[in-house]
Amino acid sequence: MTPDDPLLLLGGAAIRATLDGREREILEVVKTAYATYGRGDHALPHSSFLRFPADDRNRIIALPAYLGDPFVIAGIKWIASFPGNLDRGIERASAAMLLNSVETGRPLAVLEASIISAKRTAASAALAAELLHPDRAVSAAAIVGCGPINFEIVRFLRVVFPALRELVLIDVAPERTAQFRDHIAAHDWNLEIRTGPIADARSCQIVSFATNAGRPYLDRAEVFARGATVLHVSLRDLAPELILQVVNVVDDISHVCRAQTSVHLAEQATGNRDFIHGELAGVLASSAPVRRRPDELVVFSPFGLGMLDIALGQWVWRDAIANGRGTLIPDFFPPHWTEA
Repeated sequence: MTPDDPLLLLGGAAIRATLDGREREILEVVKTAYATYGRGDHALPHSSFLRFPADDRNRIIALPAYLGDPFVIAGIKWIASFPGNLDRGIERASAAMLLNSVETGRPLAVLEASIISAKRTAASAALAAELLHPDRAVSAAAIVGCGPINFEIVRFLRVVFPALRELVLIDVAPERTAQFRDHIAAHDWNLEIRTGPIADARSCQIVSFATNAGRPYLDRAEVFARGATVLHVSLRDLAPELILQVVNVVDDISHVCRAQTSVHLAEQATGNRDFIHGELAGVLASSAPVRRRPDELVVFSPFGLGMLDIALGQWVWRDAIANGRGTLIPDFFPPHWTEA
């Protein structure tokens, strides 16, 4: 990048055109990002939560990150979660991303980031399922929370588990369940779909939680099949006493043990983190199995690391430049002060 390079502005339609149908490539980007993280070639400050007085529902989160070779990129995702948007007929989450050159510090691109965020979240969950679940012949998955994140997770689970044929949809809102079912059907993925209570998760080898839960509500391991793998993406569904009964894998221990996540509550209850088996990057780098016994329940609790957003954002930016997508803003930066 030279001082005269323009800034790229990339909207949601262009980003979706870049990412749709490229699940294998996205999985590889996320896998490489975890490997880079595992080598310690990153800077990953804790995310910062902006909350509002007398408002415990809405928040905006800043996730800054730097990721080294082969990415060598810095940036930040700024993502808002306003659950009341669902009643307005718009998405709960909205986001923007800023990518910065590590040579000059100047912004390279401004990207719509909710699609990137959903894709990297789903790819991370599917990668975890692939690494943590010993049986490749997964045929059934339970989907707890019928929203856009779990929809993307289904998309990526189909890639890592080609034998997937059945979904059990679990949601407190029947209208969301119906909408999810219709959207799955529209994609012609040849999936048998049924709905039911949380107890029906027991018939599934993979269970994915992506809900709006603010505090734990599930404390019984018996609702899960023996040897199941649980993708605890929403972080606050499982009671700490349940967390203490299972094999726990996280994305980053210091990140996930905060903000009153289920793992954080378990840490507060025990005064230690000994119940955490390890981080996903360590699993990726190791050939050792996570389960000591085939019937053990494994829970993956990802806090959601900004490095994954930045890695995928850079990939989108490069693809957009190569294919002429987006809007270049040549006069974004002001002239040198001596020319003003």
